[in-house]
Amino acid sequence: MVKVKGGKSGKKGMTMATKNAISGYLFILPFIVGFVAFMAYPLYQTVRFAFSFVTMDAVNNTFFIEWTGLENLRRALTIDPDFVRFLTEEIVQMALMVPAIVIFSLFVAIMLNRKFPGRAFVRAIFFLPVILASGVLIGIETNNSLLDMVATQIQDQNALRANVTGFIEDLLVTATGAGAMGDFIQYILDITNQIYTIAMASGIQILIFLAGLQTISPSIFEAASIEGATGWENFWKITFPMVSPMILVVVVYSIVDFMVRTDSEVMNMVEIQIMRLMNFGFGSALALVFFLAIAAILGIVGFIISRLVYYYD
Repeated sequence: MVKVKGGKSGKKGMTMATKNAISGYLFILPFIVGFVAFMAYPLYQTVRFAFSFVTMDAVNNTFFIEWTGLENLRRALTIDPDFVRFLTEEIVQMALMVPAIVIFSLFVAIMLNRKFPGRAFVRAIFFLPVILASGVLIGIETNNSLLDMVATQIQDQNALRANVTGFIEDLLVTATGAGAMGDFIQYILDITNQIYTIAMASGIQILIFLAGLQTISPSIFEAASIEGATGWENFWKITFPMVSPMILVVVVYSIVDFMVRTDSEVMNMVEIQIMRLMNFGFGSALALVFFLAIAAILGIVGFIISRLVYYYD
């Protein structure tokens, strides 16, 4: 009689963490392939041009590159009168808009996650800004004289109403006085005035939060309700911790999406230098500094938020 020691074979299966890692790499594999095939070499050329004086031979379609070291970067950061100012304004505006976008997206996602008649139709409406923000439609909206005429008429008709609203806003800010409370009220008013922009920039974020909310088991809320938890307690004790990984994703996406939008002053400046003035070296230096600034912001924000993220199995 042969005895077998132990009830398990010597073969060990993959852990859940390993399976999840493999699934994650499979999901991002198309991006990795696309980056290597289409973006890696242009990125290398941009870094190379940023440290060189570049001229183009239009006849032979070739570039003549002369190494200049940090000259282009020094010109961008210390000599050019606009770049540092534009970059600072973009970062400040991003710091004000991204929290509003995240809060708005989470609020709308929670509303859309509830069951009510016409929920699919309402979800489609909130996703429409993603389609409307596409490059083709933005071009139509920008270069459409009819839309410009309509916008002018609306502004003229709302001039008196805008003056009244401005007076009320000034009154609120004055009543709260100077200091933190006054700055907070001014921030809320500024965000309220840009609600259209926030809604237009929140389509993808709402979908991300919806995906996170739908992974939460309803039994958790049922158990909390039996224990007497209120809706407020359910949000802060269950919903918010469990969607915190999505908050990190949404913040990173919102920062990148805001910084590279079509009406960014820095992006327009890079386009003018490269496409119109043919200053390939200086334009590449502007793009490189802009890229490094975004990377630094993402690194800092990701480090801070990742410390507060709650992961659950």
